[in-house]
Amino acid sequence: MLVVYHPPRVRNKPEATQLRATVHVIRYEAQRVVSVELRPQPGSKFPDFDAGSHIDVYLPNGMVRSYSLCNSTDDKNLYVIGVLNVEAGRGGSRYIHEQLRVGAKIEISKPRNNFPLHEGAVHTVLIAGGVGITPILSMARRLRALGQSVELLYCARSRVEAAFVQDIEALGIAVKWHFNDEHGERVDLVQFLATRRRDAHFYACGPTQMLDDFERHCGELGLAHAHVERFAARYAPAETTKPYRVELGRSGRMLDVTPGKTLLQTLLDAGIDVPHGCKQGVCGACKTRVLSGEPDHRDTVLNASEREGNAVMTVCVSGCKGELLALDL
Repeated sequence: MLVVYHPPRVRNKPEATQLRATVHVIRYEAQRVVSVELRPQPGSKFPDFDAGSHIDVYLPNGMVRSYSLCNSTDDKNLYVIGVLNVEAGRGGSRYIHEQLRVGAKIEISKPRNNFPLHEGAVHTVLIAGGVGITPILSMARRLRALGQSVELLYCARSRVEAAFVQDIEALGIAVKWHFNDEHGERVDLVQFLATRRRDAHFYACGPTQMLDDFERHCGELGLAHAHVERFAARYAPAETTKPYRVELGRSGRMLDVTPGKTLLQTLLDAGIDVPHGCKQGVCGACKTRVLSGEPDHRDTVLNASEREGNAVMTVCVSGCKGELLALDL
């Protein structure tokens, strides 16, 4: 795979979405998990957010990472993220754990929500695996504040690796805890789902295998209201083996996407300032309108109808199934 380094200009922090933040508190939450409280720098403010939202964090070392907001939507001018130190990751979480300090000035995006909460559901079942508790916790806070019926299944490898336990207990909602070292390697997800009311809304966030099982079981059980948030790419990026052309609708430029390169790499190399964040198809920052052509969707952001409609695509991981793709760029 061809890896291309892009200088800082291609990090693309659009003025319309850029916020100036200060690291206010870094708190130990569990083994390998810290929470980071962000507050606006003087002269700026944070917009409100909905439960399930995430932000892009522009780290001082040039990395851009997306993290879910886990605090209450009632909080004003306060964003809290939870960060797991992924030792085999790409370095963003390690930087936060080892180098980010209280008082640091950083930039973040405005909140985006690819995991919206249906606040009027008759009952809500929240399922979290590990650090997947972050958007789930914000949802639990919101539903509790609204007085809605809600319950939580929280799975972690051990108690010491379960973050935000005191915050969860303080909510006073029904919680089923599953720790692998005490209750077995995997929770019986089928039995858990099968005993819940079918008209409930189900939300899950956690490891890929857990979410794959969740989606499969919900389909088999006929649970129509199933929602997932993924932290990792589900498919490999569409690095083309067959070249295709990209027409940019606003400028009329034509670009060639050559074998071994992604669409995003091609756009950035051509100096096209494309908003992007995770580069894994999970944050939605690079969603772009498609004018013509058939995208090869590889993201986990778009829903089924958006993929079928082919009117929008994530250019970071997706590609083209044909010879020509026209984009609103």
